[in-house]
Amino acid sequence: MIAAFEWMMALRYLRARRKDGFISLTAVLSVVGILLGVATLIIVMSVMNGFQNTLINQLLGLRGHILVQTAYTDPLRDYQPIVDKLRKVDGVVAARPIVQGQAMAVGPRQSAGVMVHGIRPEDLMHHDVAKVDSNGRSKIIAGDLKDFVPGDSLILGSRLADSLGVRPGDLVTLVSPQTTATPFGSAPRMRDYQVVAIFSVGNVLFDTTYVFMPMEDAQTYFRLKDQISEIEIVLSDPRAIAQIQPRVRQAVGDGFRLINWEDLNAGMVSALKVERNVMFVILVLIILVAAFNIMSSLIMLVKDKGRDIAVLRTIGASRQSVMKIFILCGGMLGITGTVLGFAVGMILLQFRNQILDGLGRMLNTTFFPPEVYGIDGLPATVDPVEIGLVVGIAMLLSLLMTIYPAWRAASLDPVEALRYE
Repeated sequence: MIAAFEWMMALRYLRARRKDGFISLTAVLSVVGILLGVATLIIVMSVMNGFQNTLINQLLGLRGHILVQTAYTDPLRDYQPIVDKLRKVDGVVAARPIVQGQAMAVGPRQSAGVMVHGIRPEDLMHHDVAKVDSNGRSKIIAGDLKDFVPGDSLILGSRLADSLGVRPGDLVTLVSPQTTATPFGSAPRMRDYQVVAIFSVGNVLFDTTYVFMPMEDAQTYFRLKDQISEIEIVLSDPRAIAQIQPRVRQAVGDGFRLINWEDLNAGMVSALKVERNVMFVILVLIILVAAFNIMSSLIMLVKDKGRDIAVLRTIGASRQSVMKIFILCGGMLGITGTVLGFAVGMILLQFRNQILDGLGRMLNTTFFPPEVYGIDGLPATVDPVEIGLVVGIAMLLSLLMTIYPAWRAASLDPVEALRYE
C-alpha cells in the first residue's frame, strides 16, 4: 500500500519551483516524449490496419475466402449436398458453386485473355460485385444485373470493356482453348455473348480479366454438363481462416482440397505481417527512448533531493517508502504521457481526413489520389487489443525506468548526505 505522505512527497517533488526549473523541464519533456510515442504508435498501427484491410479486400476482390476442389482438381459432381452443409457452418456467410475457365474475348477494338466465372444468377445477387463500395457507390457502373439470365449473357470488368470497345448490349465473342473436331481437323470453339452489365471493383486484375457468365451457359461452354469446377466459400471474417477452415474440413470430409486466400497470396500476406511487426518494434523504440528520459529526470531529481531524502530517512521513513515516492514520480509522468498520447492519437485518427484535406489545400496537393491508390481518404482501423497493448507497453516501460533511480534514492546513506550540511 502507498501511504498518504508518499503521495504528498511525490506530488511535491513534481511541482515546479524556480530552482528546480531544469528538472521540471526535463520531466515535461519526458511526458511529451511518451505522449508523442504513444500517439504515433496508435496512429501508425491503426492506419496500417486500415491499409491492410483495404488491400486484403482488393486482393480478395471477387474471389471467395476458401475454395473447395476435388483432390486432383477434377470437375465436382453432386455438389448441392456439400453446398448445403457448408452454408450451415458457423462463420460461413455464403457457399456457391462455380465454373471457372479461361478463354479469349474478342471485341470490336481488340482481343484479350479472360477468366470466365460461371455463377448462378441468384448467387450473383449476393456476390460482392452486386454490393456497393465503401463510399456507397454501386460496383455495377453500366447495365443491369436483372438481365443476367441463362441464354448467352455476360458481365465484364470496366477495364476489359474499355479495351474491347464494348458497352451493354454489344456482342463479345469468346474463343475457348478447347477445340472441336471437324472434317477439316481441329477448330477452336467460338460463341457470341451479349454484354448485359459492366462492373468496377477498383482492382486492376479483376476489372481487366474477369467475366461473369450464368453457370448453365458456362457448363455448356466448357463441356462440364452438370459438373462444376469448385465451391467458393465466403467467411464473415477473412482473418479467422485458422478457426473456420477446420469446421469446413469437417463439413466436406476427406477427398477434397481446401485452398484459402492466404495460401493464394502467401507472399503478400507474409510481407504485410513482417512490415507491421517491424514497424511496431521501431515505434516501441520511440517510447523506450522517452522512457529513458523519465529515468534521467528521476536521476537528476534524486541527486537534487539528496538532503531531503536524508531528512526523511532520519525522521523514520523506510527505504521502501523512499523507493515508492520516486516510483510514484516516474509512474505519474509515464501515466500522464500515456493517457495524453492515447487521447491525442484517437483525436487525430478521428479527424485524419479533415487534417489531410486542410494540409492538401495549403500545399496545393493531394496526398492519396483515388485514381492511384483506389481509396478515398486515409483508411484506419482501430484494434482495441492493439491499442491496449500499446498503452500497456508504454506504462510498463515507464514504471521499469523508475526502478533504478528509486533504488538509488532508497540506498542513499543519510549520514553521507548530511555530513556537510
